[in-house]
Amino acid sequence: MRILVLGGSGFVGSHLARRLSQDGHELTIATRYAPGCRDLNVVPGVSIRQFDPYDGEELVRQLDGHDAAINLVGILNERIAGGGKGFRRAHVELVETLINACVRTGTRRLVHMSALNAGQGESHYLKTRGEAENMVEEAFRQGSLDTTIMRPSTIFGPDDSFLNRFASLLKVSPVLPLARPRARFAPVYVGDVVEAYACVLERPDSFGQVHELCGGEEWAMIDLVRWLRDQLGLKRAVIGLPDALGRAQGAVFDFVPGKPFSSDNYKSLLVDSVCTCNAFGELGIEPWPMSELAPTWLGGNTRQQRYQRYRRQARRDRE
Repeated sequence: MRILVLGGSGFVGSHLARRLSQDGHELTIATRYAPGCRDLNVVPGVSIRQFDPYDGEELVRQLDGHDAAINLVGILNERIAGGGKGFRRAHVELVETLINACVRTGTRRLVHMSALNAGQGESHYLKTRGEAENMVEEAFRQGSLDTTIMRPSTIFGPDDSFLNRFASLLKVSPVLPLARPRARFAPVYVGDVVEAYACVLERPDSFGQVHELCGGEEWAMIDLVRWLRDQLGLKRAVIGLPDALGRAQGAVFDFVPGKPFSSDNYKSLLVDSVCTCNAFGELGIEPWPMSELAPTWLGGNTRQQRYQRYRRQARRDRE
């Protein structure tokens, strides 16, 4: 298939490009800054196109002749306190533009990245994710597109912005206070996520479906960060904050460059990021538990870490 990927230069996109290349697909990676994804130029069947995907007419020209589109675009925070405008632009307006372009070019297959709990809660992130899902589902109901929505929990991998962000904070701070310490996650390995994309891309039984994707373990936030601290061999105090202080932390971090945390992140944490129906089973994929896989790149050489590496190798040998 010829596939146009929006957001293909990001964390998930770079892994997805390599995975779909293995199946012989030809991928066009749409980006507004081509030098940022130079490493994908060496992947067989991948071409880089620099253009503004928010330009509807240009998107139609670039999408024409493709068999499918994959949308991976998403943001966790607005650059400034925009009252949700940044989220709406990335999660809603771009999706509307993409759906229109697919209809105009006859590109029927659309696989859309959303998030667990889309449409729930108070955060602009989840609200706009839900609005985008509604548009994608409406396009399917009208018979315009063959759509699939993917809803992963927090995605981890060697080059993620999840474990690495906490690792960076742990390395510089003797005390790490956490908002919503008992918020629950089911971290999902990026390799399992892209395998799920490869599975659903050509399966008609996935048309019109919403697939939730969760890893092999559930974690409370504070337990996860303390586990990461121990994997890194650091002596740090990780403490949970009551909700009032957690909200205040988000309000303060709204003005911190890089926004390691924000008010909108706090609101997203009010809803646990765990699956009600994990789709990996029906896709024939056994998701990796984070505690088994992540130590292989986090470093360290404790007895427990060596044991986990041996387990991982044994599991691969059985496949």
